[in-house]
Amino acid sequence: MSKDGEPKITTSSKEDFTRVTFRPDLAKFKMTELDDDIVALMCRRAYDIAGSTRGVKVFLNNKQIPVQGFKQYIEQYVKHNVDSNGEAYKVVYESVSPRWEVALTISDKGFQQVSFTNSIATTKGGRHVDYVVDQIASKLIDVIKKKIGKSGGINVKPFQIKNHMWIFVNALIENPTFDSQTKETMTLQSKSFGSTCELSEKFIQAAMKCGIVEAIMAWGVPKLEDANDAGTKNSAQCTLILTEGDSAKSLAVSGLGVVGRDKYGVFPLRGKMLNVREGNHKQIMENAEVNALLKIIGLQYRLKYDKDEDMKTLRYGKVMVMADQDQDGSHIKGLVINFIHYNWPALVRRNFVEEFITPIVKATKGKEEISFFSLPEYREWLNNTENWKTYRIKYYKGLGTSTSKEAKEYFMDMRRHRIQFKYSGEEDDQALDMAFSKKKVEERKIWLTNWMAERRNRREDGLTEEYLYDKNTYVVSFKDFVNKELVLFSNCDNERSIPSLVDGLKPGQRKVLFTCFKRADKKEVKVAQLAGAVGEMSAYHHGEASLMSTIVNLAQDFVGSNNINLLLPIGQFGTRLQGGKDSASPRYIFTQLNPVTKALFPSIDENVLRFLFEENQKIEPEWYCPVIPTVLVNGAEGIGTAWSTKVPCYNPREIVDNMRALIDGKEPKPLIPWYKHFRGTIEQLDDQRFVCNGEVAVINNETIEITELPIRTWTQTYKETVLVPMMDGNDKQPAFITDFKEYHTDTTVKFVIKMNGDKLRASKEEGLHKVFKLQTVINTTSMVLFDPFGYLRRFENVTDICKEFFEIRKKKYIERKSFQEGLLRAQSERLSNQ
Repeated sequence: MSKDGEPKITTSSKEDFTRVTFRPDLAKFKMTELDDDIVALMCRRAYDIAGSTRGVKVFLNNKQIPVQGFKQYIEQYVKHNVDSNGEAYKVVYESVSPRWEVALTISDKGFQQVSFTNSIATTKGGRHVDYVVDQIASKLIDVIKKKIGKSGGINVKPFQIKNHMWIFVNALIENPTFDSQTKETMTLQSKSFGSTCELSEKFIQAAMKCGIVEAIMAWGVPKLEDANDAGTKNSAQCTLILTEGDSAKSLAVSGLGVVGRDKYGVFPLRGKMLNVREGNHKQIMENAEVNALLKIIGLQYRLKYDKDEDMKTLRYGKVMVMADQDQDGSHIKGLVINFIHYNWPALVRRNFVEEFITPIVKATKGKEEISFFSLPEYREWLNNTENWKTYRIKYYKGLGTSTSKEAKEYFMDMRRHRIQFKYSGEEDDQALDMAFSKKKVEERKIWLTNWMAERRNRREDGLTEEYLYDKNTYVVSFKDFVNKELVLFSNCDNERSIPSLVDGLKPGQRKVLFTCFKRADKKEVKVAQLAGAVGEMSAYHHGEASLMSTIVNLAQDFVGSNNINLLLPIGQFGTRLQGGKDSASPRYIFTQLNPVTKALFPSIDENVLRFLFEENQKIEPEWYCPVIPTVLVNGAEGIGTAWSTKVPCYNPREIVDNMRALIDGKEPKPLIPWYKHFRGTIEQLDDQRFVCNGEVAVINNETIEITELPIRTWTQTYKETVLVPMMDGNDKQPAFITDFKEYHTDTTVKFVIKMNGDKLRASKEEGLHKVFKLQTVINTTSMVLFDPFGYLRRFENVTDICKEFFEIRKKKYIERKSFQEGLLRAQSERLSNQ
């Protein structure tokens, strides 16, 4: 390059052109050749140029790309897309001007876009796409409003239109701007585009016929399998099957192969419905599930449905709930009934709601098959059938367990599986109101208390629990549904949320402990793996995410968590910075049984514990019996149905002292809450209230130091809700502090706070703890626990819990001694006979 020569210029008869060649520096990218992904990307870019640049022929590997212009480019995207009838989707295209080309088709995968700005592929769209989409959405909303205005005035939003759009835009923009160097999103304001894109009336008319309007008119409800006759003159004969999730929907759709699709529609509920009796207006109006049902069924709040004329406006004449035969399934049924009863009680009186029940257990022997629709019915059969072990027993944990063949069998015997909810009078109204109204909490407590007493009496008399469904059940009153089925969920909700007085554990925690004892791991195990083992060994029926959270909580040992963590935290199990929410993924952390746990729960006690059985499998005991009341060691907190509990943590050494006092026949001492590694103070205010103080000190005239926060006030939360607002201030309250710095560790707290001297003096006069929210109150007014008989009781103080536990533990020692004596006698007799 340092020596130049004279140029040689010759004449040429060929057309002028510019050629740019390059050879990629493969070594720089640690490559020896172009891989398939890079080659495919280059091919894509070649097609992009051919589609977005008018009048240009593009060649790839010496072959011309078969795309000339944007319209042909779009066809490459949509040529394989067909509707349910196998017909190609309609594509609406318009060359608006030399600077704008737009195309539209329907999307079944939510909003999709393909766009270019000056031949640059804007893969994430941008303002040029929004500019076009907003025009189309506005026009289509006007059309839809005109069409559906008479049938209920459903408010269609732009995003609902957008969710059905697949838009293609090719634009030439003057001096476009982008969000990054990759130029994925065009950010220039529309007023600076240098041109306008006004779609013609012909384009809008064609857009109305490309399927988007029809999709919105079909209620815009994803996953709905609409009955063919719904919304027609035969609507009254149609039944909407509401299923518990997508797997249950698949079961119902399989059943439609038997009963047909003309009179039956299917819609899957996403989890549990909102309790509309207690939801506020905004919650109800914005609830997707409620809005979906309004659209599908054709329900209108302004109608009462006490007249036949009102009933003719509905798209379905019946609603049939198809939920699992477990307690959560019962709750889903109840919430649907509550939704109908609260808004349109006349529909309940017209027997508008039904249910579809499926077996929870099947016993098979040869060609004989016995279906059971409730576990008490199955247990009753076990007790009365000597040769029950000759039957093959299969448990159906949910509707997803049933096969398509079984689904068809259920629907072939519709009379057996279809149960009508029959209105029997005002007692039905009262029962539903009691079960779901926030105002009826005390009535629900009485209801549950009476049910628990009845269950205890039946157990003592050797009777099975009452059950609602048997082979002769075809009609159920709403009152019976509430008192015999929904009550099971309410009690189960309490059992999941409120621990036992004896071992201080909830069922999920007990299942984890049982699995750890059974596995007897000497090595650490991943939390995710342990969760899988718990599901296998203890018949756990709920989500693994909840179970993994339970395992993590049992292993946490930061201030405010456990005084004695029953599992060891091997990895990042969370800190006081975020109250444990900063724990690592269960896939990356390990745990194992804490050695002290084996001392708290002696294995020799297992011989005198009452173990439960589920699916013919021995699982965890009804409760363990530790050597001290662990419910006081680690505390408890939970909200169930009509009941909630909150038990503080106490010092294990003081609990042991109380147990020893009781052994000696002395009275146990009242205890003050205590939390391991907590450096603040807890002082008693009265019999059931204690004040918990953080730690704060004055460093100088303008500086204070906070070195402890009240129990369960997490460091990050305190910073965001107390210190940041105090420093930022607002219109009503000026800034109170000038600055703060943080010097925390994962186990300690340290805020150094700067403030004006006058404000510091005023704070000292008012009380630093009060000003900086470093005081909380610990109450013992809600110490509700299950007693050993499964009965909920409220305890007034800690000494009552100690006394109750002492008697239970003493009884277990007596039973254990008796059992061991029996074993020794048996061994002695065996040795004597040798």
